[in-house]
Amino acid sequence: MKFFLDTGIVDEIKRANEWGIIDGVTTNPSLIAKAGRTQADVIKEITRIVDGPISAEVISTKASGMVDEALVLTKIHENVVIKLPMTVDGIIACKQLSKQNIKTNVTLVFSVNQALLAAKNGATYVSPFIGRLDDIGHDGMQLIREMRVVFDNYGFATEVLAASIRNCVHVRECALAGADVATMPYDVMRALFNHTLTDIGLEKFLADYNKSQR
Repeated sequence: MKFFLDTGIVDEIKRANEWGIIDGVTTNPSLIAKAGRTQADVIKEITRIVDGPISAEVISTKASGMVDEALVLTKIHENVVIKLPMTVDGIIACKQLSKQNIKTNVTLVFSVNQALLAAKNGATYVSPFIGRLDDIGHDGMQLIREMRVVFDNYGFATEVLAASIRNCVHVRECALAGADVATMPYDVMRALFNHTLTDIGLEKFLADYNKSQR
């Protein structure tokens, strides 16, 4: 499973990139706003750090506007992936961009039917928001499992990009469910390294070593 970092904060990307486990980055207008910079500037800097897919989201609600924005964003770097909303216009734009071999990430997906529409129109990635489904009492991980079955049934090249990941359990469950990608905040990715028994074991090894040096 590929790991994408979900952030617009360049310092987080720099730190996480040193770990050698980042395959790409996802951003959105809210994350860019937190960075206090323009989307173009942030995306451009990210492409100099991470050699992988970088999702940049359009703002327009009309298909024609989405396509126009996409053509501008893809000029920044060949790794830019256009993030489109799961709307009628978003799916129309997805089809048009796919015909031009422009990579897309259809976001705000909450059902298999929505995912199927995006895959049929050639989306490179489909992003189910598992955390937001959990928030309203649904089983977000079940959506991942169902999407995996449907995509495999029909041989779609579209990748399942699990989003709205809130914790390390989500990451583990996504891997077990067959998600192609998990995009997560910096704090969640950093927490993947942690386990109490690792800390205890390391402390013991060091203590034993220090005793042997006396």
